[in-house]
Amino acid sequence: MTGLGEAFYTLADIAAQLGGDVLGDGQTRISQVASLASAGEGDIAFLANRKYRNQLQSTGAAAVILAPDAADGFAGPRIVTANPYAYYARVATLLNPASVETAGIHSTAVTESVIPASVFVGPKVCIGKNVSIGEGCRIHAGCVIGDGAVVGEGSVLYPNVTIYHGCRIGRQAILHAGVVIGADGFGFAPDGKEWVKIPQVGVVIIGDDVEIGANTTIDRGALDDTMVGDGCKIDNLVMIGHNCNIGPYSVIAGCTGMAGSTTLGEHCILGGATMISGHLTLAPNTTISGGSTVMRSILEPGGVYASVFPLDSYEHWMRNASHIRRLSKLADRVSELEKQLKEKHIEG
Repeated sequence: MTGLGEAFYTLADIAAQLGGDVLGDGQTRISQVASLASAGEGDIAFLANRKYRNQLQSTGAAAVILAPDAADGFAGPRIVTANPYAYYARVATLLNPASVETAGIHSTAVTESVIPASVFVGPKVCIGKNVSIGEGCRIHAGCVIGDGAVVGEGSVLYPNVTIYHGCRIGRQAILHAGVVIGADGFGFAPDGKEWVKIPQVGVVIIGDDVEIGANTTIDRGALDDTMVGDGCKIDNLVMIGHNCNIGPYSVIAGCTGMAGSTTLGEHCILGGATMISGHLTLAPNTTISGGSTVMRSILEPGGVYASVFPLDSYEHWMRNASHIRRLSKLADRVSELEKQLKEKHIEG
């Protein structure tokens, strides 16, 4: 891999590393990824959504990633693969490797635990006692890691991440800026007009290859632990309550709120701003559309659910809302009419 002013891979290089079938000139040089609409010289684009297929005729891309059923839609160099979107993600990673900071501990960091020589510790980081940090971790400025916490090998903590005492982060995890792991769950016992705080004695356990977006919070368990399974991807501004159990490879989009003791099965997908009441269970492979409110458990795997009104004009929306307010009375009237009809049928 060499280049004139910038690094590049040939299509053949890319396919050798990532698989796929090259059609056309395998020596085509690729230096960056781009969309079909914006691609130019040296860019590779992709087609994952058929509604953009017409852009194949006008794109300036040097090459395109395509599925087999769309391979004939582009005459230039291309890579054919079963999942163009995932392939594009891997190409983007190949062409844009993450920067790696030089290992070492900044002079302003405060550490009370042994840190491996391969770890980068940025300015004003605070690491408590009996903390285990895995090889190759990168801990950026302002992070706080409490006593007895564990951060697995190769994990990255971006600025101002806070990991409370005793919590455990798996290997190759990515925690973006402002994430808080292990704050107290919202536990209070009523006593007259007062609220008595319940000590939260569990921890948070996060699996391997988990990514957590900026300013997301995951509360520690009240008694048992809060669990996030391997491979989960959690967006920005998500709140996960105490004792939740998130199944492996689940995806949770931004601004979702999950009350305590919620259980998600493997590979659930929650759209943005989903709200889930506590003590519910969602079966594996459940999908919840964005903006939905989940008030009951879902026990049948693989379903797709929504609970929001479609967008409408204000006047129509208010009219429909007024009808909904009258549904209870309407149901009572229907029940009464059915009762009367049944009585007449018996009398007749």
